[in-house]
Amino acid sequence: MKIVDIKKSLLLFIPFVGSAVMLTLIQPPFDISLLAWVSLVPFLFACSSKIKTRTLVIISYLVAVGYWLCNLYWMLPVTCAGWLVLCMYMAVLWPVVIIAIRYCMTKKIPLFLAVPILIVGAERLQGLFLGGFYWRFLAHSQYGNITLIQIADIFGAAGLSFLIAMTNAVIAELIIAVFRKNVVKVHLALKAGLVCVLLGGTIFYGTYRIRQSESTVSYGPLVGSVQSNVPQTIKTTPDASIQIFEDLLESSKAAAKANAELIVWPETMVQAIMNEDVWRFLADSENNINFDKALKEHSKDTAFVLIGAPGGEFKQRDDSEIYLARYNTAFLYEPQGRQSKIKYNKIHLVPFGEVIPCKYSIPWLHKFFMFFTPYDYDYSLEYGTEYTAFEMTSDDEKEIYKFGVMICYEDAIPLIARKFALDQQGRKRIDWLVNISNDGWFVKLNDGNVTASTELRQHAAICVFRAVENRLGVLRSVNTGISCLIDSVGRVKDGFFDGSLPYNARERQAVAGWFVDEMPIDTRVTFFSQHGQWLDIGCAICLVLVIISQILGNFVRFLKKKRANK
Repeated sequence: MKIVDIKKSLLLFIPFVGSAVMLTLIQPPFDISLLAWVSLVPFLFACSSKIKTRTLVIISYLVAVGYWLCNLYWMLPVTCAGWLVLCMYMAVLWPVVIIAIRYCMTKKIPLFLAVPILIVGAERLQGLFLGGFYWRFLAHSQYGNITLIQIADIFGAAGLSFLIAMTNAVIAELIIAVFRKNVVKVHLALKAGLVCVLLGGTIFYGTYRIRQSESTVSYGPLVGSVQSNVPQTIKTTPDASIQIFEDLLESSKAAAKANAELIVWPETMVQAIMNEDVWRFLADSENNINFDKALKEHSKDTAFVLIGAPGGEFKQRDDSEIYLARYNTAFLYEPQGRQSKIKYNKIHLVPFGEVIPCKYSIPWLHKFFMFFTPYDYDYSLEYGTEYTAFEMTSDDEKEIYKFGVMICYEDAIPLIARKFALDQQGRKRIDWLVNISNDGWFVKLNDGNVTASTELRQHAAICVFRAVENRLGVLRSVNTGISCLIDSVGRVKDGFFDGSLPYNARERQAVAGWFVDEMPIDTRVTFFSQHGQWLDIGCAICLVLVIISQILGNFVRFLKKKRANK
């Protein structure tokens, strides 16, 4: 390769790095959301260059690996090997998009149409073989722009990502035309005009839906959220479970005194299997019994108390072997001083975090996967199957409320919230959603001080879209934060009726406390709840078809060339 060509290739790092930097800055905690609308321009400019596709693929992949390594740094303390493999796996989508864009260019498909379809398709395919990794989408950067995100009740988060990507594409086309001294073109003006119309329509629709909420939203019961501040390294120590429980119980009692009718604790912070029917088979069930007794006494004549704890039941395998199936479970304690018979077992388990794939289907591969886990033993849980709707009555017993529980990263998956939202007849089956999570995995403990990572704020930002998509308020109770109340138009509410957590929701990181507030209940049924991720799934199919077409085209050209040489 000539020295000139090498220099040109090395210069391509600049636009890719430029896009990577902007894509970093648009997300929490930086929140420079305006950059999202130009963040892909350098990337697209590089795609339009005359450099060979192979070179673009290599350079973009290297930059993409760096992008993901930096932005998923919070996974490193949990599993170094898993962090490296995930980042290398996720980075593949950058070259895939480049190949698809180059193919569309050869077919004379305008960038302003191709780019949004391919980008949204790539977002949908993130972490495909891990069950999906819905993180750091273009749309997520706009979580604070309440007017724009309202279109999520039609398109999901994909709708806003589509609009952002289209804007980037039109700007890129204008810049490319300027460089080629070919800017005075009617079609460019028409494309820019179309984007302006779509943006204006989005703002109009968002304003309308927000105003409409004044007549569709009423306020339900006072609900309380309890937040612990326990790093995972402390949580798993032998003597921690009792102290953690006592601290949570103290905060929960404070919330009860503030008249909360429902009090929510974070995921798995009660460290004992709470299924009464398995206690007699356990080697030591003292903590289980004591925790259960304390919770019954606390809830009696006081409030409904929802906790996150390990669940278990005995099941039979095909070989007739009886075993204890373990779950990540939400339990509800009732004001009658009893544990509800209704439970929710987490449906979407985190690969390598909660389940090691291929345990029975491909044992050797399962053994290999164990290398990437944070523990040296198989800690796999069982998958839940029921989208449980918990039920509670108001203090005066005149109202019956229903709510669903998303555990941990289930709030990042649109399908989970949507399945909770409607019944088989398309009617709203719940009044609000609860998210319980343990983000103590992603904080650091230095000299007794807990330091938050960017994961905490990004997790909360993603949850905003579940509220808008289904017009359901979301109550979050998260170990180490961010515990908050999100209303049905996506506002992360600062302040509360009563509580000890910081007033500003964004500051509820690496602190313990509680808050009580009114739960907003929205009667609207959304198009998204009824029809789901039709846009991003459609875009993903288009991306796959483009890649297949490219592969088939290359294969056909290879065969023709081979025949010509004979």
